[in-house]
Amino acid sequence: MDDATARRTAAGTPPAARPTGPAATGADTAEPPGTGTPEGPPPAAEPAVPEPYLTELAAGVHAFIQPDGGWCLNNAGFVTDGDATLVVDTAATERRACLLRRRIAESGAPAPRTVVNTHHHGDHTYGNAVFAPEATVIGHAACRRELLAAGHQLHAVWPEVAYGDIRLTPPEVTYTDTLTLHVGGIEVRLIHPGVAHTTGDTLVWLPEERIVFAGDLVFHGGTPFVFMGSLTGSLRAVQTLRELDAVTVVPGHGPVTGPGVYDGIERYLRFVGELAQEGRAAGRTPLETAQRADLGPFAELAESERLVANLHRAYAELAGAAPGAPLDPLAGFADMTVLNGGVPMACHA
Repeated sequence: MDDATARRTAAGTPPAARPTGPAATGADTAEPPGTGTPEGPPPAAEPAVPEPYLTELAAGVHAFIQPDGGWCLNNAGFVTDGDATLVVDTAATERRACLLRRRIAESGAPAPRTVVNTHHHGDHTYGNAVFAPEATVIGHAACRRELLAAGHQLHAVWPEVAYGDIRLTPPEVTYTDTLTLHVGGIEVRLIHPGVAHTTGDTLVWLPEERIVFAGDLVFHGGTPFVFMGSLTGSLRAVQTLRELDAVTVVPGHGPVTGPGVYDGIERYLRFVGELAQEGRAAGRTPLETAQRADLGPFAELAESERLVANLHRAYAELAGAAPGAPLDPLAGFADMTVLNGGVPMACHA
């Protein structure tokens, strides 16, 4: 299964989830006003990436899906009662954040008053400034702290990407455990599951609609990534997700799905833990362990190079490191490049 196929496989997608708006048919791929792009097809070396599209999940609730869900191509969404609008995450580039804003307007929803960030990574936060200062940005306290510390993080990894005018806009309202918001009559609960994908993750839970925006605790069709968080914490976070009893799960990357996605994530995380124990006991480095690993059913997941970064985290925890303790990002990304055949990971945002 290639990357694109893995991402388009929507097994378990709730029947109510369906693409809406011009992007669902590919009828509108224009740039936001004033951005401007050269005419003609993209360079041959850069395969065309489908445009984002909206999926209606319930009355007033939409997911903004960015195929193919790989590096930097995250999902977002919005909740509206017709009078107020809350956005969940933004995007990695100004162009894509402006497209999200335009899709919200085209749906008939009013301009957002609130943006919630599920964590600090740039693909989920770089576009915050497109909505602020009109919208208040909310996130976990560690999300704000990590965003300020990381700076223009994506620029450092993928300097060639046309990000546009990215003005770092961290959450100005923060919480630590839980926070309940109301979008008219729609209840939106923010839940910190502990250190998992990062130190400052947020689950955005709509209890009445039984919809959860899971952020990067869930990759659907892609390999989980715990390098900046915790392996053991991610397993606990899966249990937290199960306890919510959601019917519809919006992953941080990949198509909308159902709670059955948790099973595969849990199996993968346990696989990483077992590999780490075996490799560390044998005196092998995380890279050596990853190179020797038989991925088995996990070979179908995109971004399989993340295995070695996940092993770095698992090794650190076996050595007694606290969840979320900083690891060397240069070492982690260098090892992922080696595992990716010596080719740096591509960002198509």
